Amino acid sequence: GAARGGAVAAYEAIDERLSKAMTYASLLHSAKVTDPEVGRFFQTTREKANDIASHLIFFTLELNLISDDDIAEKLKAPELARYGAWIRDGRVYRPHQLSEELEHILHDKSVTGRGAWNRLFDETLARLQFPFRGKMLTESDILHRLSDRDARVRKDAALGFGSVLKANAPTFALITNTIAKDKEIEDRWRKYPRPQSSRNLGNYVEDEVVDALVAAVKGAYPQLSHRYYKLKAKWFGVKQLNYWDRNAPLPEARERTISWNEAEATVLGAYGAFSPFMAEVGKKFFDGRWIDAEARPGKDSGAFSHPCVPSAHPYILMNYQGKTLDVMTLAQIGRAHV
Repeated sequence: GAARGGAVAAYEAIDERLSKAMTYASLLHSAKVTDPEVGRFFQTTREKANDIASHLIFFTLELNLISDDDIAEKLKAPELARYGAWIRDGRVYRPHQLSEELEHILHDKSVTGRGAWNRLFDETLARLQFPFRGKMLTESDILHRLSDRDARVRKDAALGFGSVLKANAPTFALITNTIAKDKEIEDRWRKYPRPQSSRNLGNYVEDEVVDALVAAVKGAYPQLSHRYYKLKAKWFGVKQLNYWDRNAPLPEARERTISWNEAEATVLGAYGAFSPFMAEVGKKFFDGRWIDAEARPGKDSGAFSHPCVPSAHPYILMNYQGKTLDVMTLAQIGRAHV
């Protein structure tokens, strides 16, 4: 047990260094998706990290080959017991792991497989320009106009956005279908019962629990989503809400641009009302400039929080444009870490 605890500690140190390097490369790429030099650095880092990690595949495979009784006995040693949760979570994949040779092949091909297709999607979307009243806008800018108070602005933005996506539909369809088939092949070899089973295992939740959640949400559509949109259509004086009005501000709502400082005060105030400790942790993100909030060309148009590694603080990426929805997004993605 003690010897295996030392081995896991060594594995942990290597894995953390690799993850830290890949986190940096990935976040830099998200901030500058269309920059060719950043793209080259991201790809090179991923290939090198993938090559190093390929020499470690045997470790978790062999750890999972140890019988339940044997691993339970070895976990009595404090050196290994501290990794008990990690070992437990890794062993749920035992029925789905393949031979070491096949695992190596799948690992090596991941760089040119789904990873490459994901990168193609991100870079293609980041480079797109959308027509709006004689100007060409980025995805973030055009989506920002879908929450404008003026219905004509929303409609023009929606039509411009849709026209460009339609022109690129064949590329996006190819990417989606290829990734789906790639997953189907691997899931079949690993004998996952459903497409979502691997994700559910990664989230440490049973398929049946997720099924119950999905059924409850779908069952509430009429009482929540459908009812809301019918009510919103009534407020706008129409029988059916136009699709470009889904994010429109309510007729009685005040429209103003919320400054970054006000957004910070609002979010931290809400956290503090619930828990002073949450506000204290959240303040570190603002003071430490751990949030990339500027909306700019070539940047990932989404919003996410990245946990990085235990030895480094997390990061948040979003595109802040001063809307109420932006403040809500800031609070929501920050909640994952506070």
